[in-house]
Amino acid sequence: MIAFSRFELSNGLRVLVHEDYSTPMAAVNILYNVGSRDEHPDKTGFAHLFEHLMFGGSVNIPDFDNPIQLAGGENNAFTNSDFTNFYDILPAENLEIAFWLESDRMLSLNFDPKVLEVQQKVVLEEFKETCLNQPYGDAWHHLSDMAYKVHPYRWPTIGLTPKHIEQATMNDVREFFFRYYRPNNAILTVAGHVRASQVRDLAEKWFGDIPPGNVPPRQLPQEPLQQAMIQRTQRTAVPVEALYMAFHMPGRLDKDYYAADLLSDVLCNGPSSRLFRRLLKEQQLFSSIDCYISGSIDPGLFIIEGKPAEGVSLAQCREAIWKEIHQLQREPVGGQELEKIKNKVESNLVFSEMHAPTKASSLAFYELLGNAALINEEDQHYRRVSADDLQRMAQTILTEQNCCELTYIPLKN
Repeated sequence: MIAFSRFELSNGLRVLVHEDYSTPMAAVNILYNVGSRDEHPDKTGFAHLFEHLMFGGSVNIPDFDNPIQLAGGENNAFTNSDFTNFYDILPAENLEIAFWLESDRMLSLNFDPKVLEVQQKVVLEEFKETCLNQPYGDAWHHLSDMAYKVHPYRWPTIGLTPKHIEQATMNDVREFFFRYYRPNNAILTVAGHVRASQVRDLAEKWFGDIPPGNVPPRQLPQEPLQQAMIQRTQRTAVPVEALYMAFHMPGRLDKDYYAADLLSDVLCNGPSSRLFRRLLKEQQLFSSIDCYISGSIDPGLFIIEGKPAEGVSLAQCREAIWKEIHQLQREPVGGQELEKIKNKVESNLVFSEMHAPTKASSLAFYELLGNAALINEEDQHYRRVSADDLQRMAQTILTEQNCCELTYIPLKN
């Protein structure tokens, strides 16, 4: 059970505090309600670019990293399709350092053309390293493009194409910052050896005078129902063949999200899961196989991916996966198998709540979903999933007409 208090500043900044005196440390987390789904189709990758720009100096602080390191702390950030998250971990006695740093870059970035140029190069290099020059690195570009036709999930967080980052102007950067990086579009969470009253005082002192912004309402198009299987083959420089199968699934706020998540674990989470045990270990059809979900707030993707073992064809692999899916659709998961999966999920949830940084980031995420108290209810939602729910989800989402299939075939030398 994670106890927390919540208050809101007059400028709209939401603040949540979890007091934990078992640690001498404190975690300060700021979640901005902006991700790649908020980008324009002609200017993608901006949310990720801003993750980097936010470390390039702010109006009063030219170097963000040095002060936090001198205070005995560390910091980092991540971006996804739904939000951008920054966090600082430092000794609780130096808590105010993090408030000073985070408030200054929320107030205003250092809009320096040299900083923009440097960070553009960093992001472009990351794009090349992880997507263009990495075998199978563009898989998410293809799957997103195949699965989504109108929703902005149709491009990955890093962006649709490098040229969108290359062509970003200082005016683009200013506009994006003052549209989304405002206190009324942010959630501040603090977890660790702190007092709620102390956090309130610091929040008022350092964030209270930052003016709110005119954050545009999010009006995203709803993705239409897929009516037929979509297939794409990439003949490119990869070492071995690969198969990706992506199925549309419920979003994070749908009650069926939990059944879909458990269904992915039944298929491939650990050595006793069905695809791993039967197709990789016993039948030796795959050299690697995995199943996971995108976990996005809006309806996301349920993905199965694998690489055939030597001498095994993609057709054999595809047939074996569908055979396992059809068995799930015909026969309910056994009680012992389901209980084992639930126990693993519960242990993962409990383990994630042991450290201040994960508590802080989780509180911010559930507040973003609309109710921070959900952090204490997740295990109950998973516990309520029945074998019938899993069978119904398998019958509903794991169908050919709901599938996007991507295959990679090596180029012949």
